[in-house]
Amino acid sequence: VQLQASGGGLVQAGGSLRLSCATSGRTSSFYVMGWFRQAPGKEREFVAVISWSGDRIFYIDSVKGRFTISRDNAKDTVSLQMNSLKPEDTAVYYCAARQNWGTYGSMARPPLYNYWGQGTQVTVSS
Repeated sequence: VQLQASGGGLVQAGGSLRLSCATSGRTSSFYVMGWFRQAPGKEREFVAVISWSGDRIFYIDSVKGRFTISRDNAKDTVSLQMNSLKPEDTAVYYCAARQNWGTYGSMARPPLYNYWGQGTQVTVSS
């Protein structure tokens, strides 16, 4: 499975961006899809994850109510709509895929994802 993230950019605080992750190589509907982010000097951080059918979703607390993860299995894409962006959201955002759903703690662990995209930079200015 190959993942290609896009949609990052520079935005002012309070603005919005929509990230997309296109998958190829095998239909994305077989995979749980997640978004992570990594700021300079920090560890990679879980942001959101969505199940195969889209009926189960987890978010990190800091983005609840502002970010929305969704997927379109017919188009093999996963999106992350980010609203009310804050400077602390600045990071490189990565999409990732794994086969199994689990607990929140499991879903938030980067080593448990099998496939990763190349990342897209999101910069939020104050």
